Amino acid sequence: MTEKTILLTDYRARRPVPVDASDLIAPSGQLADTRGRMLHDLRISVTDRCNFRCVYCMPKEVFGKDYPYLPHDALLSFEEIVRLARLFVAHGVEKIRLTGGEPLLRKNIEILVARLAELRTPSGKPLDLTLTTNASLLARKARALADAGLNRVTVSLDALDDVVFRRMNDVDFAVADVLRGIDAAAEAGLGPIKVNMVVKKGFNDDQIEPMAAHFRHSGHVLRFIEYMDVGASNGWKMDEVLPSADILRRLDARWPLETLEPHYTGEVAQRWRYRDGGGEVGVISSVTQAFCSTCTRARLSTEGQLYLCLFADQGYDLRTLLRNGASDEQLATAIARIWQARTDNYSERRSADTPRSGRIEMSYIGG
Repeated sequence: MTEKTILLTDYRARRPVPVDASDLIAPSGQLADTRGRMLHDLRISVTDRCNFRCVYCMPKEVFGKDYPYLPHDALLSFEEIVRLARLFVAHGVEKIRLTGGEPLLRKNIEILVARLAELRTPSGKPLDLTLTTNASLLARKARALADAGLNRVTVSLDALDDVVFRRMNDVDFAVADVLRGIDAAAEAGLGPIKVNMVVKKGFNDDQIEPMAAHFRHSGHVLRFIEYMDVGASNGWKMDEVLPSADILRRLDARWPLETLEPHYTGEVAQRWRYRDGGGEVGVISSVTQAFCSTCTRARLSTEGQLYLCLFADQGYDLRTLLRNGASDEQLATAIARIWQARTDNYSERRSADTPRSGRIEMSYIGG
């Protein structure tokens, strides 16, 4: 038997962020990068830990019992997260998504939700405040999250068949428990709920039609995500990607579809609806139909690094600025200068032999 060895570099290395106090940039609510892409979405990872070991994200052979997770004092505190979030909102962010790892593993996460829910955009609007979860703890947390001010949840579910799903999550977690979490979230008003299925060709693609059949007429929005080359640990291969166009053809052959307009510029999912009124379905096609040109997302890691792309190999160290006494004006300037210099367009340049060493893992930065 041949052992599988995966070498990981320290993708958590920090890039200093110099700030010239004599040349500060005041937030205007309109912050654009080098390609004219506005800052609109902020994804905040609140933990690098997860209780699943999904094969495309945290494979057991890498993230075993001895994996060196970040110590608690390295994580941004709730106060630090809210302070940075307030500055991002001043720069134009209108949507914040809490992610991980599994964000519901972060103790007292509803307290953070409540503090973020108090933020307002420059025009006085509340934020679109959402959270992505594997739903393992959602049944017991949904009501508290809703009461704290969370608007919606997105649930990861890669199969309806228990055998396939347990093989995907690799911790023997049952589909029924995820569905209970979805029901609890719906009852708490955390909708419309989005259900994300990562499709890996030859692994779980036989679950496409069963998933669609289950979530039609449910009021939930099922979204199929192409298997992506995030990080360096999942052994990604191009021939394991099932193009979204093929998924749509399969769905349309059984339940005819028609297109829907995006909710806003930069929305990653292409939206479709069933012509018979069965509801909405979406596809996220990062591999075969790059959407870099409209990407409006910034990502804040668990320990306060700012990443400009899901496929980045290095972040910008905002935590050191925070803990070394930087003023709000200096922090806002740092954020502005980083975004204004942004050129990221990995998916437009992707090839099957693109080097992946050193790239951040999805479990560290969130999807």
